[in-house]
Amino acid sequence: MRPLPVADPGIPDIRSATRFLLWLAGRIVRPLSAAAFCGLLWLGSQALVPVVVREAIDDGLVPGEMGVVLSWSAVLLALGVVQAVSGTIRRRLNMHNALSAGFRTVQLVVGHADRLGASLERKVDDGELVSVGTSDMTTIGNAFDIVGRAVGALVSTVLVAAVLLGQSLPLGMLIIVALPAIILTMGYTLRPLHRRQGAYRDFQGELTSRLTDVVAGLRVLRGVGGETSFARSYRERSQRVRAAGSRVAGAEALIRGAQVLLPGLLVATVTWVGAHAALTGTVTPGELVAFYAYAAFLVEPLGIFTETADRFARAHVAARRAVAVLRLPVDSVPPEDPRPVPDRGQGLVDEHSGLAVTPGELLVVVTPPAEGARLADRLGGYTKDPVTYGGTLLAELPPEAVRRRILVADSRSRLFRGPLRAALDPHGNADDAAIAAALRAAVAEDVVEALPDGLDTPVTADGRRFSGGQRQRLVLARAVLADPDVLVVVDPTSAVDAHTENEIGRRLRAARSGRTTVLISSSPLLLDQADRVAFLPGGRVAATGTHRDLLAADPGYRLVIQRETGEELPGHHVPAGSTPAPRPASRGSAE
Repeated sequence: MRPLPVADPGIPDIRSATRFLLWLAGRIVRPLSAAAFCGLLWLGSQALVPVVVREAIDDGLVPGEMGVVLSWSAVLLALGVVQAVSGTIRRRLNMHNALSAGFRTVQLVVGHADRLGASLERKVDDGELVSVGTSDMTTIGNAFDIVGRAVGALVSTVLVAAVLLGQSLPLGMLIIVALPAIILTMGYTLRPLHRRQGAYRDFQGELTSRLTDVVAGLRVLRGVGGETSFARSYRERSQRVRAAGSRVAGAEALIRGAQVLLPGLLVATVTWVGAHAALTGTVTPGELVAFYAYAAFLVEPLGIFTETADRFARAHVAARRAVAVLRLPVDSVPPEDPRPVPDRGQGLVDEHSGLAVTPGELLVVVTPPAEGARLADRLGGYTKDPVTYGGTLLAELPPEAVRRRILVADSRSRLFRGPLRAALDPHGNADDAAIAAALRAAVAEDVVEALPDGLDTPVTADGRRFSGGQRQRLVLARAVLADPDVLVVVDPTSAVDAHTENEIGRRLRAARSGRTTVLISSSPLLLDQADRVAFLPGGRVAATGTHRDLLAADPGYRLVIQRETGEELPGHHVPAGSTPAPRPASRGSAE
């Protein structure tokens, strides 16, 4: 068996949930076959026990031949050993198959999420990804866990039916007719369960998404007094999930009861008919005991058949969720024949907006927030839009080369769990001096100094121990430390105070001297540090120049800056009918 997880999960068949499950089975066909063989030995040896008991009674106990009884007892012991060994190996194989299918699913989903890049959050909820990586992974794995037992149950049931028909045609026919009837009845009871499970899964994914949103925005909620409203909303959705879970539990209770009742009725019927046959001399005492044992034995295969149908129905729902994520289109597809990577120090040109980035400059772009996010995606090569680097389209370059040359740090950037040093330097290539320089450039040295263990202080998930402004500066320090040829940062100072913002602009300019830096921001303090400012009011370049020149020459630019500061600029007046917006309360408040 291969170690888990595998290095390459492969290319899945995502035409449907059924095909995806079959594709997963094809990846582990050998351990699945081995588990099926062990399952056959496990239940097959158990199915032969009544035959051995029958022979021991009729050929040994009834005539008083103790040697025969001991011989058949030895056979019974051997069957027990086979059952124990095969059951142990089967269980281990089943666990491997379950983990293999589950891990492979998670690898595929996470890999596709990585290829989706910045567009991921716009296409799928966080809660949906969390559910796929937790509950759906387990559900799909559980389906492959039962394959070995299902094969053993099927073969052993056929074997028992053949033995019974050879001993007593009426009793054999009774069991052969009753078994399909019980299976069909159990299958019918599964239908409402699967509908309720699907609804429960939908509500659960929605609730998880709401929970992740609330946790991520808890600081903002507290700032605006929205905790009560969101708590009420979460409580209502939680009750919907609870009610859906209760409906699922009710259906499951009905099925569990039927699993005991129907086979129990079969055992009682066989025992009653067999007892009458024994009284009339139609069957021997050993055959009567064997019939009872077979009827009791068949309870287990029946339970396995029902459980198999239930697990694969659940797995089909989970696979449909995973396939939905895997089908999300990737905006940027690796080229089949990549072009040579240009030398460092090249300029960027975005044909969509008309923005040209000169090598080595500090460029600040003023544009609406939504347009700024789309511009950053384009400049980072996360879309199919035509953007050139050194005259070569980013779409024609290897993605790993683009990531090394161009780094995008936006407002959605995260800090990962682990020591702060690893969060700032994931590859472990920088020394303390380089990390200190990056922290200074981002005005984040005070954040580290306040920590109990400095750079070795553990960071919780998403850096929640830090304030919004602290986290923003640490993310900026990580971007500076990476030292890319082109650094694109979206709104890097939205959560810091004016003094810190001014220091960031000054220090970032010095730290990135000679390398290309693009800041998407309308902060006057950053604009004053820029070599050049590009004004894109509608997503296309309307004017370029220095901050002072644009203030003097462009009324539209001047109005945007007035709204940012909330103040009337010296020598300029707000046009009639316009009211300058107040300076955003979030600036400086998150510190």
